[in-house]
Amino acid sequence: MSKLISLFLLLALSSAVSPSHAADERCSEHRLLPAPRSESSCTRLKFEIFVSPDKTAHAVVYPSDVSLNTTPDMESRVVIRSSAGDTLASQDYSSSRGMNGHYVYQAKWSPDSNYFVFSMISSGGHSPWSFPIWAYGRKENQFVRLSDMMNGAPTLSGDFQFTGPHTVAASTWKEPGAIEVKVPVSVDLEEGFKKLSPAPN
Repeated sequence: MSKLISLFLLLALSSAVSPSHAADERCSEHRLLPAPRSESSCTRLKFEIFVSPDKTAHAVVYPSDVSLNTTPDMESRVVIRSSAGDTLASQDYSSSRGMNGHYVYQAKWSPDSNYFVFSMISSGGHSPWSFPIWAYGRKENQFVRLSDMMNGAPTLSGDFQFTGPHTVAASTWKEPGAIEVKVPVSVDLEEGFKKLSPAPN
């Protein structure tokens, strides 16, 4: 009887740590894989939902799952929906081969619920010093890079925070080309979107 129990425990342990565990390792953590995963792997893709403070909208960050040589979350797609479930806007940051796009690093809504802001990392390791930060404006219903609100200056860290209802604190370079020296920068999203919006006819 003890041999039978031992065999049962061994089988249970091996099933717990083999296929499903291996599948989990291949399905997350934004990384290249040593060998391509199977076409049927990672069928339960993990996505993140960010609900606006006023609960009237939410953003969903989906893994693009383009390449079998990477985990499915190597690149991202961002979708904005109303609380009723209507899709308001979306932006795809994946590339044709799944290794030259971007994935979302940090994301949050502004305290006034008018802007969804998220920072990104290059899936292919290009420009490792650059962390593009994007903002979605609900009033404008569009996605805009924070750099475009800063006269083209890059954002040098994926970390950011809100210091007001619609003001973002991030970091940029001290002078063009000086990527090793980060300085804080503050961007008023309301003013930034006004600046970039086309003038009425």
